[in-house]
Amino acid sequence: MKTCTFVTGNANKVIEVNAILGEKIAIEPRAFDLPEIQGTLEEIAIDKCRRAAKIVEGPVIVEDSALEFNAMNKLPGPYIKQFLELLGNDGLNKLLHSYTDKTAEAVCTFAFTTGPSIDPITFQGRLKGQIVSARGPPVFGWEPIFEHEGETLAEMAHEKKNGLSHRYQALLKFQEWLAAQELDI
Repeated sequence: MKTCTFVTGNANKVIEVNAILGEKIAIEPRAFDLPEIQGTLEEIAIDKCRRAAKIVEGPVIVEDSALEFNAMNKLPGPYIKQFLELLGNDGLNKLLHSYTDKTAEAVCTFAFTTGPSIDPITFQGRLKGQIVSARGPPVFGWEPIFEHEGETLAEMAHEKKNGLSHRYQALLKFQEWLAAQELDI
């Protein structure tokens, strides 16, 4: 099996993706400082994938995560990384202070291409939950404030989270697509 470059500098994402994909595809993590356009989740992932494929000159997969607050018309959405850096989890929680609706969706969008001349395709997973005060280890971004069925993603055992998360759902779609293709990557 050949490898596919997974563009990320986040070691935790590499661990999760490997745990979810297992031996379906060999990934080689590489960190690139790719500019991020403004746009929809799909547009952002596709643009990052195209840029990365030009650098790698081969198969590449990129991931973009979003956190959509329903009370705020899906903001911060794809800009969650910047919101988190500026406000932290407590600040994100305070954004919803004056709203009664604390529901949110965690969204993961993967984009994949076999090379720089091939249009990327996307795979998206969504997980419904709500925003709560931080609970659990602050290892993985906003996961301590995103609660699904009584537990924050940060509180969940890895096996449980990796079997239901937004990332899992997107990767499951990617696996199903790969199984239907005759790709030698």
